[in-house]
Amino acid sequence: RGSPQTLEGPVLLYAPLLYGPNPNDTTNPHAGFYHSDRPLTQQALARALSYSLVPSLPQETLHRFLRAFWITIGRDYHSLDRIRLDKYLMLIRFYVGVAFEVLVKNKTSTKNADGKKRKREDAAKQGRGKKQKKQAEAETVEDKEEKDSAEDDEARFPDLAAYISIIEEGPLCPLNYDEDQAPDEGDPNYVPMPHGPDGLRYHLVDIWVDELEKVLEFEEVAGDEDETPKRKIKGDVPMELILRPLEKLRAESAYKPVRTRAAEALEDERLVEWGVRTRKADEDDDSEEEWGGFE
Repeated sequence: RGSPQTLEGPVLLYAPLLYGPNPNDTTNPHAGFYHSDRPLTQQALARALSYSLVPSLPQETLHRFLRAFWITIGRDYHSLDRIRLDKYLMLIRFYVGVAFEVLVKNKTSTKNADGKKRKREDAAKQGRGKKQKKQAEAETVEDKEEKDSAEDDEARFPDLAAYISIIEEGPLCPLNYDEDQAPDEGDPNYVPMPHGPDGLRYHLVDIWVDELEKVLEFEEVAGDEDETPKRKIKGDVPMELILRPLEKLRAESAYKPVRTRAAEALEDERLVEWGVRTRKADEDDDSEEEWGGFE
């Protein structure tokens, strides 16, 4: 009854198969993953519940399903006992990876923003030869271009942008508790998204770049004579959009350990190698200094 072959069949219909209202009820199919006790069975079932299930979902239900998954994980994360925690961390890793696989690797960018992009490029070309522009105006144009670029990413990758918004609303939200958050009165079935908790935040921050690297395609770029060849990301991948949740955590979290962990993830050497980030020589000036005692 507890074999992977038995659990992978009709049980997959009860996605995401975390643990239901009564996990001790062995007739409840939701108890399948909760009660799996063998490592190979846990891994096989977790992969079936993620990499086999999520890509097969209809497009119109994909985001609702992923949102329901993160609501369940955020709500019940603290109730997981230490014996079962590892397999759920593995399941969370698989869900981060399969979401990247569906929304990044198998992405389909729309052309809604092509016209805006051309207009912005034409405006930039026209302004390059005007030396009379002031530095302040130039900075304003650069800020506007960055904002337009972010909006273009959301317009070209609406499915990915919608998923990133779910992550920012839930597990990677900078706030632990939001007193202003209330159920949507217009939708009786609306369920507010739990924020965090920090243990879940740390896990997602640690695996975010790891799982992203698995779905990206690279090409080697020759460096200097003494440098090893660098890897450059192939295709059009909205890295700023993908890294936006980490940026918000680093800038807006009220807790220094969370900000520190997010900053470390954004300074990952792989992001520097891919040309997404530049290596910082000095530490951030806004870092808080701890009191070292009397000399």
